[in-house]
Amino acid sequence: MAIFTNQASLIIGDSVTNSNITEGEVVTGINITKRALTGTYRAGDTVSYIVTVSSASGGALSGLTLTDNLGEYTPVGATAPVVPLEYIDGSLIYLVDGIEQPAPTVIAGPPLTVSGLEAGAGSVIDILYSARVGAAAPLGTGDSIVNTAQVTGAGLDTESASAVITAQSTAAVTIAKALSPVTVGPDGIITYTFIVQNTGNLPITATDGAVIQDSFTPPLSDIEVTLDGVALAEGTGYTYDGATGEFRTEGGILTVPAASYTQDALGNTVTTPGVAVLTVTGRI
Repeated sequence: MAIFTNQASLIIGDSVTNSNITEGEVVTGINITKRALTGTYRAGDTVSYIVTVSSASGGALSGLTLTDNLGEYTPVGATAPVVPLEYIDGSLIYLVDGIEQPAPTVIAGPPLTVSGLEAGAGSVIDILYSARVGAAAPLGTGDSIVNTAQVTGAGLDTESASAVITAQSTAAVTIAKALSPVTVGPDGIITYTFIVQNTGNLPITATDGAVIQDSFTPPLSDIEVTLDGVALAEGTGYTYDGATGEFRTEGGILTVPAASYTQDALGNTVTTPGVAVLTVTGRI
């Protein structure tokens, strides 16, 4: 905004009489909107944003600076803020009326800072850029990242706009298989161990019908099966064909808890996976 003043003078011969001083203000407003191209996120995801800027009065804009806090927030119990998003270098695209412009000055931050933006009368600026969901992102059910952009410039009120994305509610499972011992003689006994880990914020429940299946080569005989230390019975807990080595747990037997999340002293999210362990022991 700019303040202007004005004063008149009445001149009669050598006599000058000044009027009172009038004061006015020129306000050049801007409109800003911000949106994410996806509404949810998981750890490591790439999220793209669009910030749109225009003159509220339809006039020209020059010397604008865009800053983005990349979702900065202070976790519960923390003494300092953390930043959950990481700007992806080189991802920014600067458009005026849909036409790409030479790259402006970009400082990755945080905060992300983009300077030297301008547009002619009646024109619209679009800034597109991407950020990676980093180590400080909250991942629990119902958690979110509120990402706020501001535009400033000479003679302008600072305007801001935010976009909210929420942590995706899902299970995220992996399975690993181990053999012990790795060398065995004829008629020896071995144990296969299957470790299922869930790093998502939703559990695997009986209604999901998850199963573990395998084909043991060579087939095992006299097998014993446990799930999280509890013995399973053939026919109700699993099926097995001793001739072919085909093994499969019954649907609904395998459940895996959701992961739990804490934040360390630096504000980084620490994920403790939910785990289920299946063992199959038999004779070669």
